[in-house]
Amino acid sequence: MDTTVAHCSYHPSQLDKTIYYILTENYHYGSKLFQAGSMCYLKEHIYLQHISRISTRMWRFVMEEDGSVVTMDVESLQPLNERMADFLLAISDVQERLNCFLDRQVLDAAMKAEQGQQVLVDLDDQIFPATICYIGKFHKSPLPSGAYPIYFGVKLQGDGEGKGHCAGTYNGTEYFKCKPRCGLFLPFNKLQFLPASENDKVEEKAEQKVEGIMPVKMGDTVGFYLDDTYTRGIALEVYKKGNDWMVKVCPEEEGSTDVFRDIPLDSVVKEELLSLDTDSGLQEYLKCKRSESTENLENKTRSLDVNSVVQINLDKGNAVTGTIRWIGCLPKTQQKMAGVELDEEKGLSDGEWQGMRYFTCPPKRALFVRLESCQPDSRFQGNKGLFLESSAFSDVNSPAVLSNSPPLRNDVAVNVLKGRMRGIQGHCNSCYMDAALFSLFSCTSVLDSMLYKPPLPADGHIQEILRDKIVNPLRQKGFVAAKSVMDLRYQLTEKGQSSSFVTSEKDPEEFLNLIMHRILGLEPLLKLQSGRLKEQECYCYQIFMDKQENLVVPNVQQLVEHSFLTSDLKLVEIPSCFILQMPRFGKEYKMFSKIIPSLELDITDLLLDSPRECFVCGDVATQECSACFKDKMFADTGLKQYCDSCCSQAHSHYQRKAHQTTKLRIPKEFGQGSRRDGVRVPREKLELFAVLCIETSHYVSFVKYGPEKENWMFFDSMADRHGDENGYNIPTVTLCPEVAKYLEMPVASLAMEQPRDMEGVAKRLFCDAYMYMYQNKKMELYK
Repeated sequence: MDTTVAHCSYHPSQLDKTIYYILTENYHYGSKLFQAGSMCYLKEHIYLQHISRISTRMWRFVMEEDGSVVTMDVESLQPLNERMADFLLAISDVQERLNCFLDRQVLDAAMKAEQGQQVLVDLDDQIFPATICYIGKFHKSPLPSGAYPIYFGVKLQGDGEGKGHCAGTYNGTEYFKCKPRCGLFLPFNKLQFLPASENDKVEEKAEQKVEGIMPVKMGDTVGFYLDDTYTRGIALEVYKKGNDWMVKVCPEEEGSTDVFRDIPLDSVVKEELLSLDTDSGLQEYLKCKRSESTENLENKTRSLDVNSVVQINLDKGNAVTGTIRWIGCLPKTQQKMAGVELDEEKGLSDGEWQGMRYFTCPPKRALFVRLESCQPDSRFQGNKGLFLESSAFSDVNSPAVLSNSPPLRNDVAVNVLKGRMRGIQGHCNSCYMDAALFSLFSCTSVLDSMLYKPPLPADGHIQEILRDKIVNPLRQKGFVAAKSVMDLRYQLTEKGQSSSFVTSEKDPEEFLNLIMHRILGLEPLLKLQSGRLKEQECYCYQIFMDKQENLVVPNVQQLVEHSFLTSDLKLVEIPSCFILQMPRFGKEYKMFSKIIPSLELDITDLLLDSPRECFVCGDVATQECSACFKDKMFADTGLKQYCDSCCSQAHSHYQRKAHQTTKLRIPKEFGQGSRRDGVRVPREKLELFAVLCIETSHYVSFVKYGPEKENWMFFDSMADRHGDENGYNIPTVTLCPEVAKYLEMPVASLAMEQPRDMEGVAKRLFCDAYMYMYQNKKMELYK
């Protein structure tokens, strides 16, 4: 089989390889519209020229559908290897082609398929068994790129015999042999590839010509078991529920067309077979099938428990998703029931049923259903759930990554993290957690102690999920599926800290405080002291300050100094990580319309009992004056401390004679006159590594991945979406070098900039900042 495909995928110029791409979004070029799913290509030597000029993202491609040359943003495309392209090109419908690219399970199965393998064929909305007899080309001339699409030649069996189009011949060329009108040539999306264990079953039943394995038709008389009694009925409808075929049956003895039963297809048999052996073998066959169906149902429901994320199919094909909050029996019911908190307001109550409360949730979010009606949420299943956009991520339920990895920096960070379906995938109000985790672990190791420090008793599983299912995959593969974050949210919920961590929107600081303090027992990041009061400890610092008329567009350095002075605070020790919450209240009110990120935060003058420098002459300071800090005669930034002589001179002015100064403690090695002795006060500075931003209740983050001012990347866990209610979010990481332009802009000019006119995503960094994260590379070694 491999030899055949290799021959069929021959390209005219093997010396200049063809590189293929697929559009993941619609693209307008002049008067033309190229739909998502269209394919294009370029030659390898042109590709190498493009990547050598990293300044441009606009590349020239040849469209496979008509051979036209189009200039496109390479960010809107996804690369394909040559083998994938050959299979996808056989699908003429571009939307179906894109779906098959995103749903990698079917494409991967097609590329592994072999001649002689059993498959199911979708033909005119009916499913028939078949055998693969040929895999390869049947076009006599290639497409513009030189590619030959790969098709499957199949031989229909069972009820499918006589419904084909040929006897294995296409356009006068014979590719395989079969009976007349039993052969078909199809693209892979028209086939269902069965696991090896199922191939044997299908082949065996096809050879025996047991028609009962095929979907029955509406109006057929069928036999089945109902409450341990063998009975007959009329098939009213045959439909597919998930991956299973079901038959809606009206039992004959019920005597009313208002009574219907939904029975798995494998558990019914058509009337023609009823006369064969109704009393013995056939009934044994149905009993066996019924037993298998019951066992499958029990296995499915056994896997569901409180806090399981599920989907429930309602009428007319509608489905809702939610989280199981309660399992048990309701009054007057013998079946096991589930109380589900829905993701949307499509329920009936807030957790009450007939006056009795079983759990608590927001109004119209509770639904009580039979447990067997709940299915694991397909978006978190490895096969048909999260459809990923890169071959590297085809296995959503891949095992945890146990090998530890360093943070990503510089070009390595760009290569691993940049692009669509990169970062941490969001789901159901998870953006606060996605943005926080990406910020803390993608490009820095400042809090890696969270991953390796012995956790509190019984909380090791949370640390394992954080390390092996989130941080290591992020650093090695550049992607974390939503299921991994949901696993973490389940664990936080099970610890009893909050019943709504799985579904509800939270603030980043609530999550960080919980996991650092109450789960992992991490030592507090900050130790503060106010005056002579007792030392305080915390993990995040909220900036509080009065509105300052002279601060129109402040930087973070100014805000921290004003806040510390207002609260009479000092840092007891140098922090390894300093997490700052901006002066805003809730998600709406912001004290400042713009805040300038300080790439370095100088904390020298914020440290308790640390040597400080006279801001006038540079000698060791002995006095501090908070009133001078607010004096308009002095600079806007920097706390004001003096040596004795400069203090006397500064306060000789009549407007400053009433100022009250505070005496500073001076370490012995930094005595008066140290500057003249060549001893300089060391400056302690922290480095900005990430910023969390919020707009309309949605969190995103900016991460500094390198030393240059342009080295910023922007992460959004829900940047795009595929599908509607049952779809999934597409996380995206983009580079944003435009940030540097505004960092270098004079404050007056930046104040005049209209947010809507700012380039790229810079507006979100300067206007929507919620939390700044700083690190001290020296101190992280000791924490």
